[in-house]
Amino acid sequence: QVQLVESGGGLVQPGGSLRLSCAASGMIFRLYTMAWYRQAPGKQRELVASITNGGSTNYVDSIKGRFTISRDNAKNTVDLQMNSLKPDDTAVYYCNAKRNVVYWGQGTQVTVSS
Repeated sequence: QVQLVESGGGLVQPGGSLRLSCAASGMIFRLYTMAWYRQAPGKQRELVASITNGGSTNYVDSIKGRFTISRDNAKNTVDLQMNSLKPDDTAVYYCNAKRNVVYWGQGTQVTVSS
């Protein structure tokens, strides 16, 4: 049974940093493209960042230069380092794994507010 478990969310002031982590189990992690999505209240879920099994990364324009996605195939984890956070980054952040099928985590809340 595949499980994706996110951690690291919370409340942070504008300009602050958070590091999200997603621990995967029940899958051959190194074969999957991993990604982080987010969904703000009243908005559609959007792709934030992705990293292929070969290590190639892709970012949505709104977070370029502020967020960094990374993966550790030995630990079966994918992280999202978020710096210079803005109130617009407030959302539930979801871990995603994709190969022939797609798996989702349960999400972790990130709130950026003073």
